[in-house]
Amino acid sequence: MRKLLSLRHWRSTFALIFRVLRSKDVSLADKLLFGVPVLVYWVMPDALPMLPVDDIAVTMIIAEWFARRMEKKYNIS
Repeated sequence: MRKLLSLRHWRSTFALIFRVLRSKDVSLADKLLFGVPVLVYWVMPDALPMLPVDDIAVTMIIAEWFARRMEKKYNIS
């Protein structure tokens, strides 16, 4: 829990995501695996009004999952 509240952790997570999204070695399908769900949730939050999770929380959850998945898959550090 402490790690998830650390600004250093989130800075490195989003820096990793930025490197992955700019990398030519990462396939477009993998890049869309992050972008599409985040964009859909940011554009259509009213479609799920009973979901009590904020847009930024969903983005951060998906970002954490995506960063770790791409780090393992493409050996990016």
